[in-house]
Amino acid sequence: MKAMILAAGLGTRLHPFTNNTPKALINIGGAAMLEVILKRLAAAGVTEVIINSHHLSEKITGFLTEKKNFGLKIEISRENFFPLETGGGLKKAGWFFGDGKPFFLHNSDVFTEMDLSAMYKAHLETGALATLAVKDRPTSRPLLFDADLNLQGRFNAAENSFEWTACQVENPLRLAFNGVHVISPEIFKLMTETGIFSITGVYLRLAGAGSKIKGFRADEFYWQDIGTPEKLEALRRYVTEKGIKI
Repeated sequence: MKAMILAAGLGTRLHPFTNNTPKALINIGGAAMLEVILKRLAAAGVTEVIINSHHLSEKITGFLTEKKNFGLKIEISRENFFPLETGGGLKKAGWFFGDGKPFFLHNSDVFTEMDLSAMYKAHLETGALATLAVKDRPTSRPLLFDADLNLQGRFNAAENSFEWTACQVENPLRLAFNGVHVISPEIFKLMTETGIFSITGVYLRLAGAGSKIKGFRADEFYWQDIGTPEKLEALRRYVTEKGIKI
């Protein structure tokens, strides 16, 4: 099984922590985020990983060399001039996923205790093009799903506006995306976008064209991103208070 970890972001909202450390290597209580994610993916059956990098990328490669890649086969997809965002970064690394099997795509700045194996199994059972881990939690731009967890659109709280993939849905489920995906490689031939672009926009476009983009609810599992110093501290407190062995 294969996976990609998105680690090319600049981490500007996390200054000063990311002045000299890429966000993926921020310590959350005994280990770097990247180490935690790699170990959780490995426990779910992943053996090969590609990681995109840009900001302080040499520190990521140095860390992996020191840790002997945690026993995994790891490739680095360098975005030398600027980050390509989630969609552009994935498309650039598309060559890595030539085995025809679904793969994980995981943000490097999210900690979650969700069952990755159950999510992968659900993806296979539904035959979806992509499956997105979602949770009922506060967010300014929730994704909109029907009762069967098919992606139907997105809501923008700042503008109080809806973006529908096709027809408007009555009483849609408003769920926050958790930054973990399972994707079937067929998506690459459908990605007409180029350059710098978000994978969320791709999902919305493809759902509108009839592709099955599903949600996977992970409401019962703890989740926290480290996008700001306050959020990082919240995660560190959780790890300490729960006595989690990282």
